[in-house]
Amino acid sequence: MAYRLSHINAAVRRDPVGFMAECDRGYQDKIAWAAEKICGNMKKSPVVLLSGPSGSGKTTTAEKLSQELERRGVRAHAVSMDDYFMRPDRECTPRTPGGAIDYESPEMMDLKLLDEHFAKLTRGEWILVPKFEFARQMRNDSRGRPLKLGPDEVAIFEGIHALNTQLTSRHPDATRLYVSARSDVKGEDGRVMFKRTWLRLTRRAVRDYNFRGTDVGGTLDMWANVRRGEKLYISPYKDTAHIKFDTALAYEVPVMACYARPLMAAVPEKNQRRGELLELVAALDRFETIDPQLVLPGSLLHEFIG
Repeated sequence: MAYRLSHINAAVRRDPVGFMAECDRGYQDKIAWAAEKICGNMKKSPVVLLSGPSGSGKTTTAEKLSQELERRGVRAHAVSMDDYFMRPDRECTPRTPGGAIDYESPEMMDLKLLDEHFAKLTRGEWILVPKFEFARQMRNDSRGRPLKLGPDEVAIFEGIHALNTQLTSRHPDATRLYVSARSDVKGEDGRVMFKRTWLRLTRRAVRDYNFRGTDVGGTLDMWANVRRGEKLYISPYKDTAHIKFDTALAYEVPVMACYARPLMAAVPEKNQRRGELLELVAALDRFETIDPQLVLPGSLLHEFIG
């Protein structure tokens, strides 16, 4: 799918709030469609697996799905697969080609425990959802969360490796979802004016700065390995999903530009990806802007802008 730059700018000039509300309704329609599919599969499995690359809006999608399922009489429990990380081991931890710890690898996850938990939940047994403390790089079971599913309950496991066949092959009845921001923005001549990968990079850069204390330079330094990880560990499994949908919002570049321009323009000249970044900043200048204060309360963008 692709959006037209001229259509976006015309809508922003005409009625920015109405434009955003229309886009948000489109996203909510996708959530309702996914919830219907989940309900239809509950008799086979109460486990829902939600995957997507970095910056795809997985966390918000899991929350919205939970709310939609609640409206249908189904109680949903969102579980972050980040809590199933294992403490890095110097000898066994997977490494990137440059020698750094490869946090994108599924080998960083406790796949055995996930497999066990999926099976127990399906049988109606108790599990203890772990809590991984990233600051200490270790799991803290004292902060774990007990979970058992009743007849009208599901567990939504959200994470980049949720569709990895090391997990799904043993639980083929689980409902599988894949989400990503998949829309380019094109000009009237059909040329891409703003790439979908830029959209996700912008989301991640703004989120990292707002919530993780990481400047854009730091995000860029990680981005190459993030993209490498997507190609190796995420994209190969996306076509195994029962449900796939696009989380890109037509109005988000006009909003995100307000955050991204000053952040990205400040990246040091020595950064190896500065050239691409300046190209991205120049592309932002083609868009009319929307005051972030106008973004509606339920918008997916709040996952990134706060």
